[in-house]
Amino acid sequence: MSIIALGLNHTTAPLDLRERAVVDDEGMPSALRSLSNFPGVSEAAILSTCNRTDLYCGLGAGQDLPTRWFGDFLGIDRRDLAGHLYVHREDDAVRHVMRVASGLDSMVLGEPQILGQLKQAYGLARREGSLGVVLDKLFQRSFSVAKRVRTDTDIGASPVSVAYAAVTLACRIFGDLDSRTALLVGAGETVELCARHLASSGIGRMVIANRTLEHARRIATALGAYAIGLDEVSLHLAEADIVISSTGSREPVITFEQTKSAVSRRRRRPMFMADLAVPHDIDRDAGNLPDVYLYSVDDLADVIEEGRQRRAAAAGVAEGIIDQQVAEFMAWMRGRRVSSIIVQVRESAAVAREEVLEKARRRLQGGESPDEVIEYVARTLTNKLLHTPSTGIREAGENDRQDIVEAARTLFGVDGEGGESASEPDAGGMR
Repeated sequence: MSIIALGLNHTTAPLDLRERAVVDDEGMPSALRSLSNFPGVSEAAILSTCNRTDLYCGLGAGQDLPTRWFGDFLGIDRRDLAGHLYVHREDDAVRHVMRVASGLDSMVLGEPQILGQLKQAYGLARREGSLGVVLDKLFQRSFSVAKRVRTDTDIGASPVSVAYAAVTLACRIFGDLDSRTALLVGAGETVELCARHLASSGIGRMVIANRTLEHARRIATALGAYAIGLDEVSLHLAEADIVISSTGSREPVITFEQTKSAVSRRRRRPMFMADLAVPHDIDRDAGNLPDVYLYSVDDLADVIEEGRQRRAAAAGVAEGIIDQQVAEFMAWMRGRRVSSIIVQVRESAAVAREEVLEKARRRLQGGESPDEVIEYVARTLTNKLLHTPSTGIREAGENDRQDIVEAARTLFGVDGEGGESASEPDAGGMR
């Protein structure tokens, strides 16, 4: 069986095509059953996110790639897919899965969310019974690799987005956040990311403010936060140790006077403010107030660039870890492919053993001495086990098959430098 990874992602396909290729949770069971039934597919799993749709398959020898399934099941014309699908085979497929799990193939280098998505894909495939021994082993090894990359490198330690950079700076200023309050203004993607980063950092309390209260509640409900309208910001500003704002307003939503009033009520307790909006959400003069640490998107640019460089360096170390794990996995695959030969050899030896033992028992019952029977067993069993390989080695020598001769030297642990035998090997017991 061979392994393939086939799909498209943010580097090979435009957004509109990626959106058409998404398989949602509701449709995933049907997709897995359909893919598993595709001719030649023996194992299958599907990873589908906003940035990629990957098929991971085990294929029988000489079987066609399931590219036709990709278009047929998803309802996408093959001409639209042309030039956008990638195919990785064998060790490249193994490397691809491990790189995906480790965040090395993501739009944001080192992002951790993809590992959870891959684990979800694995769980769905297991429940649907579409995984076999090989893909199950590959997923388990990939999860282990991702954990090692996360712990042994700095791939996820440095901020590479304004949301992560803002929260990282807040952590540097305050240390532990479990006793801190954060006020987030806006309800777009950036604010939602900040809210998630703060929640994972252990923020004590979080308030989400937005002009449309329902949008604020959507984020707040998911993260155990409190939602307020934009007109209530001034009432809660003094409570906030951390203020992060990102709206589409053309005018500041937090004024200098509001900030000044909040600072006076805080009595010299520091306030971290991150203005992630363009144009500004927070009056720039607020940064001149005592105990206020105000950062804009431009201020965070250096932090983000430093983070990118650190992650790029860590990615090089991670690639080395993955290369080693790919080699080990492929060695396991090669060993598995010869396991059937090993089973057959052992079964043949077991048959020979039982035949010799049966004859030995009859000889004992016939009155032969135990020493004679032991000698018979040793000689006959040795000849039976070595007859086939001895014949094969002789024929290899006659046909100048040095590859087989060298393999025999390795398998039997001999150097082959002894003199030629004066007589044929004993074939006793083979009649």
